[in-house]
Amino acid sequence: MEAALATPDNHLLETALQHICTRVPIVRPEQTLAEVQRQIDGNHYDCASHLVVCAGELFLGVLRIEELLAGPGTALVGERMDAEAPRVSPGIDQEIAAWEVVRHGEAALSVVDGDGRFLGLIPPERLLEVLLQEHNEDLARVGGFLKRSRAVQLSSEEPLARRFWHRLPWLLLGLAGSLLAADLVGFFDRQLQANLLLAFFIPGIVYMADAVGTQTETLVVRGLSVGIGIRRLLRLELLSGLGIGLALGAFATLLVLWRWGDPDVALVLGLAILAACSTATLVAMALPWLLDRCGIDPAFGSGPLATVIQDLLSILIYFCIAAALMPG
Repeated sequence: MEAALATPDNHLLETALQHICTRVPIVRPEQTLAEVQRQIDGNHYDCASHLVVCAGELFLGVLRIEELLAGPGTALVGERMDAEAPRVSPGIDQEIAAWEVVRHGEAALSVVDGDGRFLGLIPPERLLEVLLQEHNEDLARVGGFLKRSRAVQLSSEEPLARRFWHRLPWLLLGLAGSLLAADLVGFFDRQLQANLLLAFFIPGIVYMADAVGTQTETLVVRGLSVGIGIRRLLRLELLSGLGIGLALGAFATLLVLWRWGDPDVALVLGLAILAACSTATLVAMALPWLLDRCGIDPAFGSGPLATVIQDLLSILIYFCIAAALMPG
């Protein structure tokens, strides 16, 4: 006895119904295991790892092939079947369906309608395919690449020339930013001439802002990938950036006082780290979201662009504070 069902509609994408097999062995609970073995002998099925137990069209459970082969021939199917086998509705999301199988420790999944009628069986290989597909898609979102795993794959496999032109504009922007940073440093040459010690901490200010921004950017992308809106992340991340800036700024102030004994530079450095870390948090939250809203791949743009903006802002903040506190 086989399931004589229509194939799933093509418009039901990424649902359980999309993955069902209908050519599966269907047996009755009152049959003996010997009768079932004779029934399936010589027949071809799309999936035979589980035998579906039904009373008419009503789904009752499944009988694993291992139970069929190991049990005595006189045993009844109803005695050996798994009445608690996982089952899902046809419209459930494919990822939820796959995890339902994992939670129950099963290898296949039955799909039934609202009235409990059996529609088809999702075989192990299709469940594995779903999990791999969803895993790749989740990784793509966590990495901030693209919303769809297919687009990520195309981006990863694109030819050399396209890779070059996709990356080069952002890196040229970074190069322009580094030249602008040099101009910014030169604009504050009076402060540097008055106290050369200020120049020693430029790399540290830039690095700390970049590091804090990178942490925030990763957390934001992960949150967006699992459906957490930017508004829910905004307050917590801004407060986190402020707290981190306060801690790092206080530590830097004490360290400069101990190592170089210059209270003015120590105060400038502490305030600059506080302001730069807070600003970097805001930039790191805004850029991936803005690029995504504009349809631009964040994988290529958000990192280089965020680095340029954070570096320029960090240098500007540092020397503006120095100019205000150490007019020279």
